[in-house]
Amino acid sequence: MKIICIGLNYKSHIEELNKEIPVQPVFFLKPETALTLRNRPFFYPEFSNNIHYEVELVFRINKLGKHIQKKFAHTYYSEIGLGLDMTARDIQAEVFKNALPWEISKAFDGSAVVHRFLPKTNFDTLQNINFSLYKNKQLVQQGNTADMLFQIDDIIEYVSKFITLKIGDLIFTGTPCGIGGVAIGDELEGYIEEELMFRCRIK
Repeated sequence: MKIICIGLNYKSHIEELNKEIPVQPVFFLKPETALTLRNRPFFYPEFSNNIHYEVELVFRINKLGKHIQKKFAHTYYSEIGLGLDMTARDIQAEVFKNALPWEISKAFDGSAVVHRFLPKTNFDTLQNINFSLYKNKQLVQQGNTADMLFQIDDIIEYVSKFITLKIGDLIFTGTPCGIGGVAIGDELEGYIEEELMFRCRIK
C-alpha cells in the first residue's frame, strides 16, 4: 500500500504558508513505513527541532483503478478516517528554499498517524464534514470539507492519471490553517464531528 498526500488544498492553510493557490491537485507520497497506527505514540525524530502537526481527512481506496473518471470515483472508497501529516518544518523550509523535493520533511518513519475509519454512509454528504484537532485538550485546528479546493473525487480522477490506485491505499486530503509545533509529552486528539478518531502521544 501507499500513502498519497494532497498539499495546499485549503485556502486558509495556503495563506498561512504564503503560497500560491494551485490550479490542480498537488500531491506527494509517503511510504508504508510512515504509518503510526492504533493510537501508538509518535516518536520525535532526532533530525528535526520543529515537528508540526497537520490534521487531515483520510480516504481508504477499496478497489484497483487507473484513469478513473470523476463520475466513477465515488465507487473507489467507502471509508473516511482522520490522520496527522507530521512535518519536519525546519527541514521543509530548507528544501523549499533550494527547490528540492520535500519528501525528506514529510515521508519519514511514523509521519502518517491514523487509527480508525468510518463508513462514508454515516454522512449525508461528503461536502460538509467537520473535523478538528486538539492539543493537550485545547482546540488548535478545525476544518470542513466544503472548504477543500479539490474534493476527493477530483483528487482520485487526477492522481489516477499518473499512479494506479490499489486496495488499501490511503489518500490524505490536505490540512486547514492552524498548524503548529509539538513537544515531547504533548497529546493530540482528532475528531470527525463529535467522534474521536485518534489519540496520539508525543514521545
